[in-house]
Amino acid sequence: MKKILNEPSAYVDEMLDGLTLAHPEFYQRVAKRVIKRPDAPIKGKVGIVSGGGSGHLPVFTGYVGAGLLDACAIGNVFASPSVDDMATAIRAANGGAGVLRLYGNYGGDVMNFDMAGDIAEMEDIETTSVLVADDVASAKSDEREKRRGVAGMVYAYKIAGAAADAGLPLAEVTRLAQKAADACRTIGAGLSACTVPQAGKPTFSIGEDEMEMGLGIHGEPGVWRGKLKPADAIAEEMLGHLLADRPIRSGDRLSVLVNSLGATPPEELYILYRYIAPVLQAAGAEIVMPLVGRYATSMEMAGVSVTLCALDAELEPLLLAPASCAFWTV
Repeated sequence: MKKILNEPSAYVDEMLDGLTLAHPEFYQRVAKRVIKRPDAPIKGKVGIVSGGGSGHLPVFTGYVGAGLLDACAIGNVFASPSVDDMATAIRAANGGAGVLRLYGNYGGDVMNFDMAGDIAEMEDIETTSVLVADDVASAKSDEREKRRGVAGMVYAYKIAGAAADAGLPLAEVTRLAQKAADACRTIGAGLSACTVPQAGKPTFSIGEDEMEMGLGIHGEPGVWRGKLKPADAIAEEMLGHLLADRPIRSGDRLSVLVNSLGATPPEELYILYRYIAPVLQAAGAEIVMPLVGRYATSMEMAGVSVTLCALDAELEPLLLAPASCAFWTV
C-alpha cells in the first residue's frame, strides 16, 4: 500500500482535521465525525443531513454548504457512520422546521439512519427520509428499490438544498428530493481497484488490460469484465444502459454528469463527454448545466461514472439555483 498517511486508524479523523482547517467558511466540526455548516441550524429552514463512509469526497462530507447539506455524519472508509453521529447531525441541522435524511441505498446507512430518525422523533424533531438508488447496473428497473445510490446523490443534494433554502416546508423538500433521486440514472466503469487504508490491500484485483462495466463504488461486481475498450465504445455502452432504463424523448432537458471515480484525469472525462453530448442532442435532448469532473469518488480507483438527470420546470430552477461548498459552486 502506497498512501500519504500516518496511522491507518487515524486516516478519517486527520482528513477531517485538514478539511475543516482549510475551509472553515464551509465546514465546522460539531463532533469527531460530524460536520455542519457554520450557520446551521438555520431557524425556520428545513435541515438536510446526509452521511456515509469516507473515501468518496466530495460525497458525502464535501457537499455541506449553502444551498446543499446542513450537516453530515462520516464513517470509516467505505463504512457507515454510527447511529449516535447520525443523530448528532440531525440535531445540528434542526432549525425547527424538520430535517430530511438524504443518503444512498446501502444496508448499514439505512439501518443506522432509521435508528437515528427514531431518536430524533423521541426528541420532537420531525424527520423524513429519501434514499438515492440510481445505479442501473445493480438491479433491474422493476426492482429499483434494490439499486445502489451513487453519483445521482449530487443532483439530489443540490435540488433538495435549493428547495430548503427557498423556504419550502419539509413535505415539499422531501417530495422534490425524491423526485430528483427518481430522475437520475447512473452507471460506472472501473479500470483499477482502490485500497482501504485499514485493509492495506486492494479491494479486488483486475488485469492491467481489463475493465469492468457496471462496477460499484466499493468494488461491487458489475455486468461484465473483459478487455479495455476505446473511449467511444465505453461511452456508447454506458449510454446504452442508461437510455434502455429511461429512454430520451424529443424535447427532454437533461443534466449530464461525467464523473471521475478518483484517478481518472479530466482529459479522459472530456474525451467521453465529446461522444456523449452529440448523441443525446441528436436524440432531441437539450443538455442543461453539464458537470465534468470529480464529484463522487472511490478513493484512487481509476474509472468513470455517467449520470443522466431528467429535468422539468420544477427541478431545473432548483438545479440552477446558487449553492457553494469547497468542491462546487453554482
